[in-house]
Amino acid sequence: MTDLSRLSGNRFVIIGRAGMDLYPDPPGTRTVDATHFFSCLGGSSANIAVAITRQGGHCALVTRVSDDAIGRFALKELDKYGIDRSHVTPVGGEARNSLAIVESRVEDHQSVIYRNGAADFQMTEADVSAVDYASYSALITTGTVLAAEPSRSAAFTAFDQARSAGLPLIFDIDYRPYSWASPDEAAEIYSQAGALCDVIVGNDVEFGFMAGGYDKGLAKARDLARQGAAIVVYKMGEKGAITLTADGEFRTGIFAVDALKPTGAGDSFMGGFIASLAAGHGLRDAVLRGSASASIVVSKVGCAPAMPTTAELDKFLADHPGPTEVIG
Repeated sequence: MTDLSRLSGNRFVIIGRAGMDLYPDPPGTRTVDATHFFSCLGGSSANIAVAITRQGGHCALVTRVSDDAIGRFALKELDKYGIDRSHVTPVGGEARNSLAIVESRVEDHQSVIYRNGAADFQMTEADVSAVDYASYSALITTGTVLAAEPSRSAAFTAFDQARSAGLPLIFDIDYRPYSWASPDEAAEIYSQAGALCDVIVGNDVEFGFMAGGYDKGLAKARDLARQGAAIVVYKMGEKGAITLTADGEFRTGIFAVDALKPTGAGDSFMGGFIASLAAGHGLRDAVLRGSASASIVVSKVGCAPAMPTTAELDKFLADHPGPTEVIG
């Protein structure tokens, strides 16, 4: 098992997409009625990088973006948040950047994500081999990078090279059915990736998918913890989370808020959780800080721009009555 104390170096290399999110404006507007939109950085890996950076970490992103106005928008946004993009490569031709239309509303919420000919799937083994893994504290990836070639092979190459450099591997399952050729293929590849990783985070639906049935998801998470993962976080939405280690498991609640939208919680949880571990917080406290980060983001417009700073997170925790009671 890789030593997770290396996380204290607070320098992370993150593999996966950066894109553009468009939110109908003002908040509450349905897309079909929209005449104005608010734009911001999108893509799960880029969002995680922003979340960690805003809480004091250093992040480098490895991906490809389209060599057009949308790709250049993503690059400019990465610069704005102070994310190292020296390993972000523009790609021409028919490749297109990830683009999402996301409503800032909970009731009848609509999110439409465009991934046809996705530029980030063009990431190659040469791209990931150019990284000096020894200079980082951990490798973080989201499951989306595994959905197509050459990105899939590149990601597994990155796993091998990061492991050789002694880095912990951190995996956000992030299952998006529309990116995969079939559910069976996705379950097989995710299980292969999960078996290699030290920290695995996903929700109950995602673990259930990996296990071949929703009712088998928690057993799958427990198996991954027994088979070598140092930390597995099994998220259950409003019911909180179960965190599993070789020493046992514990449950935590959520921080109730008036949500503006249902999206962004997973990325903000991962960012807040990893940033808190890097800052020296204990495991339970890190899970709770990740949960609080998620609550902050769903109560605001956007994902990347809503990620809390450490000071904002600390104030939220000081002002909030605390997490929901855990039952069971």
